[in-house]
Amino acid sequence: MTGTTPGRTDSLVDVVGLSVGHHHRLDPDATLGSGAATGCTVVLAPHGATGAVDVRGGGPGTRETDLLDPSHSVRKVHAIVLTGGSAYGLAAADGVMRWLEEHGHGIGMGEPDQVVPIVPAAVIFDLPVGDWRTRPTAEFGYRAADSASHTVLSGSVGAGVGARAGAIKGGVGTASVVITDGPAKGITVSALMVANPVGTVFDPSTGLPWGVATVGAAAFGLRPPVAAEVSAARELMAKSTVLNTTIGVVATDAALGKAAMRRVAVAGHDGLARAIRPAHSPLDGDTIFALATGIHPVHHPAGVPDAFPPELPVVDAVCTAAAEVVEKAVVDAVLSATPVAGIPTYRELFPSALRS
Repeated sequence: MTGTTPGRTDSLVDVVGLSVGHHHRLDPDATLGSGAATGCTVVLAPHGATGAVDVRGGGPGTRETDLLDPSHSVRKVHAIVLTGGSAYGLAAADGVMRWLEEHGHGIGMGEPDQVVPIVPAAVIFDLPVGDWRTRPTAEFGYRAADSASHTVLSGSVGAGVGARAGAIKGGVGTASVVITDGPAKGITVSALMVANPVGTVFDPSTGLPWGVATVGAAAFGLRPPVAAEVSAARELMAKSTVLNTTIGVVATDAALGKAAMRRVAVAGHDGLARAIRPAHSPLDGDTIFALATGIHPVHHPAGVPDAFPPELPVVDAVCTAAAEVVEKAVVDAVLSATPVAGIPTYRELFPSALRS
């Protein structure tokens, strides 16, 4: 099995060439039905990154996903928008396009200032959190892009403000690893996820997040909570909404093409399924984008049969790491979430699980 170690910041931006910005509106007195509690998150790759996508949920809300098909012509994207507001929130991508155009980023189509930025997007359904009519707009997207940096905030920020993970508060989470051996040695793989599933994110028999299984609870500063807390958590009502969704981005600095990155996006869903049960339901629109910035050259190991792509062992290692970082990012989203609209957080429900 390929070895990994956490990246420098354990976040999406450990992949060189990417930055992350959030913008949201959150009223301190927001409730389920009143006040503002929504936002968007932007992953910027202004100089272009090879993009792909895999949609597994039954109810997706997306934009510009068809062009990411490996058989289609456009290879590079300049940003990914993850947003609340259901289908209304797709308007946030317009603001990101405006920001990119103003800064000269996009596909050059003639004169230096004539560019077309490629900005795929996906949404979560958070409309019942806060006022139904308060949704991300193009201005949200513009401000998120303008705030993008190499410091990634997790929890109830950006697109995670109105997110719920089953019966508890969801949010934005991130993670990264560096592959330490094998043909992909030195390659970085990272993820940023917005956790808003209909499924549960913790084991009702132990109280621990499902997603701690791969690296262990101690790696997240957790231990099994006491029985009384587990019993109380099992009594929480499930979400009553019929639309949900977990969305995100998995990224690598490896120089991989669209077909390989499609496989990375597919593998990312394995991590999602480890951390959320059930995942990919008809009530979710689970969507994972994959980006390759191409900073790290890919070497072709000897011994790969001619019938296979020469980089196949590298792609396999990156896929394995992609599942790991998505799983960890979902856990980070849940552990980092802070209270919004009276939705209980993991830390509130399971104080005894937190190592001092």
